[in-house]
Amino acid sequence: MRRPAPVKPESSLRALLQGYWRDVIAAASAIDQESLETAVSTLLACHERGRVVFAAGNGGSAATASHFACDLAKGTRAGGPPTFRVAALTDNMPVLTAWANDVGYERVFAEQLVSLGQPGDVLVAISVSGNSPNIVAAVEAARLHGLTTIALTSRSGGRLAQIADVVVSVPSDNMEVVEDAHSIIAHSLCVTAREWLASQPCAAREELLTVMPARIAG
Repeated sequence: MRRPAPVKPESSLRALLQGYWRDVIAAASAIDQESLETAVSTLLACHERGRVVFAAGNGGSAATASHFACDLAKGTRAGGPPTFRVAALTDNMPVLTAWANDVGYERVFAEQLVSLGQPGDVLVAISVSGNSPNIVAAVEAARLHGLTTIALTSRSGGRLAQIADVVVSVPSDNMEVVEDAHSIIAHSLCVTAREWLASQPCAAREELLTVMPARIAG
């Protein structure tokens, strides 16, 4: 009896890689476009008001929050329009660890917003599960202080999907796939904001100040 030829390791690795990439492409392609449009419009309205965008997350989502803050602050500048005012709540390690040590890790972002957040600001909260206690606490604190909240999360959305003003869900339960999609989402928001700011007259930008509150409320 003839034995089957052994499977080459390269073939198995390629199949695994291709399967992962198919999952990323499928999840990214299925993200609701209206939620993305609402998210970027919310950011642009915040920019027009001269208010601040905050971002927060844990682990890989903390890296995404910092990356997003960098791109939104620097990468959206296109000639005339001023830079976004943006801060990642993940980046001040002395403050973050002080709150974690003295009060509890659940309050590391919320307490920063209590000090810094103002009505008209925006919080971008990033959590794959949607249930991270410190992210949920940050959104609750943001809402109490008059901030608009945008959540980047996964298929179920967890608690964030129930309390955030704008929810962008990645239709996947795979943590790595969702984190990859969040990075794509962040880039798409920043690139779209940059291109829109560079192409629109001031009158069109000012329209966001009246259109977006109604859209979010509705």
